[in-house]
Amino acid sequence: MPSDATPHTPLPGPARRDVVRGAAVGAVAATATVTPFALSAAHAAPTTGFLHGVASGDPLPTAVVLWTRVTPTADAVPGSGRGPRVKVTWEVATDDDFTRIVRRGQVATGTERDHTVKVDASGLTPGTRYAYRFRSGGATSPTGWTRTAPAPSSTPGRLRLGVVSCSNWEAGWFSAYRHLAARGDLDAVLHMGDYLYEYPTGEYGAGETVVRTTQPTHEIVTLADYRVRHGHYKTDPDLQALHAVAPWITTWDDHESANDAWIDGAENHQPETEGAWADRAAASRRAYDEWMPIRLSGTATLGDGNQVYRELSFGTLADLRMLDLRSYRSEQASYAALGQVGSPDRTIAGDAQMGWLKESLSGSSATWKLVGNPVMISPVTFGAVDAEVGLALNDMGGLIPPEGIPYNVDQWDGYTADRRELIDHLADQAITNTVFITGDIHSAWACDLPKNVGTYPFSPSVAVEFVGTSVTSDNLDDILQVAPRTVSLTVEAAIRTANPHVRYLDFDRHGFSVLTLTPSRAQMDWYALADRTDPASPVRWSAGFETLPGTQRARRVWYPAT
Repeated sequence: MPSDATPHTPLPGPARRDVVRGAAVGAVAATATVTPFALSAAHAAPTTGFLHGVASGDPLPTAVVLWTRVTPTADAVPGSGRGPRVKVTWEVATDDDFTRIVRRGQVATGTERDHTVKVDASGLTPGTRYAYRFRSGGATSPTGWTRTAPAPSSTPGRLRLGVVSCSNWEAGWFSAYRHLAARGDLDAVLHMGDYLYEYPTGEYGAGETVVRTTQPTHEIVTLADYRVRHGHYKTDPDLQALHAVAPWITTWDDHESANDAWIDGAENHQPETEGAWADRAAASRRAYDEWMPIRLSGTATLGDGNQVYRELSFGTLADLRMLDLRSYRSEQASYAALGQVGSPDRTIAGDAQMGWLKESLSGSSATWKLVGNPVMISPVTFGAVDAEVGLALNDMGGLIPPEGIPYNVDQWDGYTADRRELIDHLADQAITNTVFITGDIHSAWACDLPKNVGTYPFSPSVAVEFVGTSVTSDNLDDILQVAPRTVSLTVEAAIRTANPHVRYLDFDRHGFSVLTLTPSRAQMDWYALADRTDPASPVRWSAGFETLPGTQRARRVWYPAT
């Protein structure tokens, strides 16, 4: 049993919608009742002020991004283009009474940025917890808490990261966010993509049942649409709570723009009725820049660029690379032409990002080298053979993918030349302790990343991958409308039999994960909601896997890290 563990009762049972369709416990946080959104006329919600909460993100040793949105007049709602230009004051303090203010400033905001505010608060002390708030026109925002990253030369004894992805408003309540916020022990939160969904109401719900209606009710295509959807998500009290307790580090996947996006289009984009893809992609990225506490292209200034891939460090304990696997990728291969998935002309990362990623990993001296990875990199295939044999067969006929029949071509399995380049780099450069942290597929996985998938486990592993499940988005039992841990058990067994490097797989549960890093181990713990459609759902520890320095392999643990 790990030295930093305490007894915990596991859930019973053995160890993206399109993805899982293709496959066809002691309490850990308070479970206080949450009042759904509707309020009586006698207790009407305010119509002006800071209605969308506060947030922080991308912590550096001496700086952090602070975010809010002010509603100066009742008609100045997100996406409306209405409302006056106003000044907003921001303050950072070492206490929540703001008697010890260490930094303050003033910015102007208006319709040109949808009345959002995003500033880079600098001149702060490394490894320090700060309170922050905003004031405008007599209104004061809620107080948020954030934390700067440790000094570059320091070695933290522990780093704890919340991990979330795939948060579909209509499929359920964001109870996972509430439970994460209640922990009180997070250094940061990683959101691995699909922060919101672009579909019209009812098209991507909870087993075809809408738990709560999104806004706008139509599919979002224009800049105003994306602003409205972002604004609606940020009215959720549980989302606001988690944003307010810790800095977030985010990346986008596809639904922040449109399903199965690639460099020149998306599966859920019809140019003949929805206009040019370049216009829609630009609108979605502009809204993301406005509404998220993130530095794009290295700055918190709007419109400076669209580069979301970046690196953040946490002393000598860990560094983190957040990837963008939508903006530069080739179109997904069709299942009628699977032999194309290994073509060197196809890319998921793009040349510039791949070069940056390899250089970053080679130059890292941190104990743990984390890769924030929007889609799964571990092979999930059927009929894999030795890598050289597979490549030869592919060269001969071009019909069989070189690493086996892929389960999902939207993942790295559809871009195996890029994956091979990265795996070979990790092996050839003897880079150890690389951990991929992944979202996207509405299920929980722990995997070794084999050097040669066809001969594993007799060939080495070069990294491990931990995949977090969805906050609310449909998984297998939801789609099939069957009881959890029934049909899924057979599917999971078939996948694990064909892929022995898959150490853990759960197709059914919703919730969040917590990654705990110390100099001696990295552990991912999965926490499962009892019912995503219950706003007061409790949560329980579901499973835990760890990797030890130098091993590049995942192994099960029976207690959550503490």
